[in-house]
Amino acid sequence: MPTSSEIVAHVDGGSRGNPGPAAYGVAIETPQGKSVTAFAKFLGETTNNFAEYQGLLAALEYALSHGYPRLRVLTDSELMARQISGSYKVRSPDLKPLYDKAQAMIARLESFSIRHVYREQNREADRLANQAMDHAERGEGSISPSPHPLFPSLNGEGSAKRRGAERSAPAKPLRISATFRNGVLHPDTQLPLLDGEEVELEIRRKK
Repeated sequence: MPTSSEIVAHVDGGSRGNPGPAAYGVAIETPQGKSVTAFAKFLGETTNNFAEYQGLLAALEYALSHGYPRLRVLTDSELMARQISGSYKVRSPDLKPLYDKAQAMIARLESFSIRHVYREQNREADRLANQAMDHAERGEGSISPSPHPLFPSLNGEGSAKRRGAERSAPAKPLRISATFRNGVLHPDTQLPLLDGEEVELEIRRKK
């Protein structure tokens, strides 16, 4: 169970080309600024605004699925912040379904707020989104929030040729350190795994 009922999510989405290769990044912390988790996902070819909304939905899903009833979102997308808060109407047919889904998820929370911040105040989420795009360009995929927020796996999207090359890589054992917290194992490094790939784990306590 979470030790606090509230979390703060820094959310960012980006697209190189708009539309172009896109990703979102989410960095979640306590109200006191202590890091809780972080994740990112490559989305394929889409727009900045679509990526921003996907990041918001990922933050909402994390809060709901991990028992946090109070969520504060900080985003450098003024458009999304104003649309979610009701100041702007959603006119894009691509964004309207995402807006509706976000509002339905928000209604399940005890408390929710969203605030526009400058990019300098959202650096970690921006870094995560760009990292996911960089990984995809190199054929490495991105950090995905499924099945666990900081249990990285390669996004299954991309060309079949890329996936085939990754699956044919030698099955060399990996050694990492991780911390078990709130029922989730948090590795200290990214894992070169495909989404849905099965692995065997041998866990040893550090001395």
